[in-house]
Amino acid sequence: MAATVSSERDAVATPIQRAFREALYAGAISLGLFVLFIGLRTDQNISNELILVQRWGLLALVVIATAVGRFLYVAYGQPFLASLKVADIDTGLLPETVAARFFRMPFFIAAVVIAALLFVLAGSLDGLLGPDLAGYARFVRALAIIYAVAWVMYYFRAFIHAHLSALGISALALYPVVVVLVLALMTGSMAGGFQGSLKWVDNFGIQILIYVMLAWGLNIVIGLAGLLDLGYVAFYAVGAYAYALLGTHFGLSFWILLPAAGCMAAFWGVMLGFPVLRLRGDYLAIVTLAFGEIIRLVLINWREVTNGSAGISGIPKVSFFGLMTFNVSDPNYIAKVLNIATSSAYYKIFLYYLILGLCLLTAFVTVRLRRLPVGRAWEALREDEIACRSLGINTTTTKLTAFATGAMFGGFAGSFFAARQGFVSPESFVFLESAIVLAIVVLGGMGSLIGIAIAALVMIGGTEALRELDFLKRVFGPDFTPELYRMLLFGMAMVIVMLWKPRGFVGSREPTAFLKQRRAVSASFTKEGHG
Repeated sequence: MAATVSSERDAVATPIQRAFREALYAGAISLGLFVLFIGLRTDQNISNELILVQRWGLLALVVIATAVGRFLYVAYGQPFLASLKVADIDTGLLPETVAARFFRMPFFIAAVVIAALLFVLAGSLDGLLGPDLAGYARFVRALAIIYAVAWVMYYFRAFIHAHLSALGISALALYPVVVVLVLALMTGSMAGGFQGSLKWVDNFGIQILIYVMLAWGLNIVIGLAGLLDLGYVAFYAVGAYAYALLGTHFGLSFWILLPAAGCMAAFWGVMLGFPVLRLRGDYLAIVTLAFGEIIRLVLINWREVTNGSAGISGIPKVSFFGLMTFNVSDPNYIAKVLNIATSSAYYKIFLYYLILGLCLLTAFVTVRLRRLPVGRAWEALREDEIACRSLGINTTTTKLTAFATGAMFGGFAGSFFAARQGFVSPESFVFLESAIVLAIVVLGGMGSLIGIAIAALVMIGGTEALRELDFLKRVFGPDFTPELYRMLLFGMAMVIVMLWKPRGFVGSREPTAFLKQRRAVSASFTKEGHG
């Protein structure tokens, strides 16, 4: 009887009434969730005593924003989305979509004009508007650029979809060049362009590509073979420490240690594979998680070799195949050999193209392996291990090859990470790293290389972009640090994407074996919990 009354009440209630009720519910839930996270903050006073800092104003702002957002969605968002599904009586046509209304030519022209104007005035924004408003102006410039790019992608989506791989590789190859040229135009000199590109090439280029490579390596284990691995960061650590130890103690070149680190990580992948041959599902996840923690604890406690928590410093840089180096004191320094101006940006740009090459190698090997018998064996193992055995496939070698191949690419990424940082310590290889890489694989769509790359761009690039939002300190106070909330936003994005696209950004997959015609398999026809 209660359920009937509730349903009748919802049917009689107007959208505004329902919106008020759900807004109150959303505000109460957000108050309960964030009262200890946002309302109270632990800090230390001058006597090193732990104290609680009350932030009730910020908590009230978050609760009000949540309630208002829920009210607007229920009162106006849901009716608007429902109206898009109702055809016009006279014409029989559906109304324009939200995207068609949002991406219009006048809006695009206005965004281009705003972005160009703020680019021209970039050097004098602080003097014209002051430091407070200049931060907002840069944020508006970024929004205008994002809108213009989104407009182009929307109206040329058919062409982009048909040539996505070629366009993506071309954009990645030209990214450092475009960044240097744009910054050179803004500063008025090529030296300023090179120096200013350090942050954009390193944080928004190299950092994202490292996670793309890690996610593609883990995709072999999870997306193709269906083996849930929560300790993938262990192979990342093995590759980093292999290069750090052999490079600092024996002075070996990066180009020799790169395959050596990959082979060593693959060896440990096989060592992990043997104990878990009979495990599946949650049991496999627990064992791989324990393996990752064992590797981290070994790195901390084996001080004679790994130097414990202090880590290893002074890791040698990568050279250009021994022909040129990036150390200013060397006689074959790149600027001296090519007779160009000295800049520290050369090394970052070289590292960018190096990790881009490693990512493309990972993608090429993954695509080729999927078409080979071993790749089809991985897919059969992912779908049903019992049926895989009934077909005569050796599941032992299939699992071991999946672990070894995925671990090898993790070792490659680890050795590159050590060369890029020049310092490694166990703090860089905690479980959180495995969780982030796993989240990227799931959000992008297990088995989809393009979807995983998009997920890494959105998640890692989005969290890095928080560092640029300094103007938020003028809104929430000088003690507000936007990057501290990156994991909160990361979790919110995961919840939203999983509700919107339960199987990731790419919800369909293309089988390697097909009859007469290649067709993509929709996510709705795949079993829940499987690729």
